[in-house]
Amino acid sequence: MDNPICRREALRGLTAFGVLASAGVRSADGAAPTPRSAGPALGALLIIGGGEAGTEIRNAAIELGGKPARWVFIPTAAPDAEVAKAEPPPFIRRSGGALTVLHTRDRKTADSEAFVAPLRTATAVFFEGGRQWRLVDAYGDTRTERELRGVLDRNGLIAGTSAGATIQGSYLVRGAPESNVILMSPGHERGFGYLSNVAIDQHVGERGRENDLSVVVAAHPGLLGVGIDEGTAVIVQHNAMTVIGRGAVRITDGADHGGAPFYVLKAGSRFDLANWRVL
Repeated sequence: MDNPICRREALRGLTAFGVLASAGVRSADGAAPTPRSAGPALGALLIIGGGEAGTEIRNAAIELGGKPARWVFIPTAAPDAEVAKAEPPPFIRRSGGALTVLHTRDRKTADSEAFVAPLRTATAVFFEGGRQWRLVDAYGDTRTERELRGVLDRNGLIAGTSAGATIQGSYLVRGAPESNVILMSPGHERGFGYLSNVAIDQHVGERGRENDLSVVVAAHPGLLGVGIDEGTAVIVQHNAMTVIGRGAVRITDGADHGGAPFYVLKAGSRFDLANWRVL
């Protein structure tokens, strides 16, 4: 039986783990090492690789979303024909909190105070799937992007699936408007950067994308690739990343791993973003 108290304590433990993991080993002069990658200083990320979110992912979203929750649902990554009928994930309504749907394609609107008002009080945001370039074209370098970061700064949650996962990295994979097969697209290579020095891919095992991030990492040495299967997610708090769900997360770090350019993390695995190591 699901135990909300135990689940809540486990999620709190991730925060403590993140602080410890990011501490690293100080140099002889006492200076802290520069992290190789980093999560948000405050708040949490829930990064879902697409597909159906299982019980563990749904429960994590509810627990991390705040009490009382004030959700903002952003369907902008979807094509125009689908935005109007886009439905928030059922777990948002299960959380019992308030819900606001936020969408525009007009950058002037996205840069307005009236549009961003719901984000100023939000405890959680969910990015729907689709194509990540639509999020960048609508919200990049606007008040909306700044207020999204503000949700984390208030210790809130940023969650997203598929395109809503990739947008959370600093390097935008598959950002080309022409095709999601194109891995690197000049002009569409900057994500919202909630994870620094990280590129995120999704639907990995289901779409045969296991080796794709190695191409991106080879072109951008020092970048970390995180590839997430459907029905799988990572929770990130500070520099701690924990895998939940039914599939795998593949870590591409530019090294050879027994003939493969990645290694696999399964549910329960913990990863230190600052030092690129499994804990």
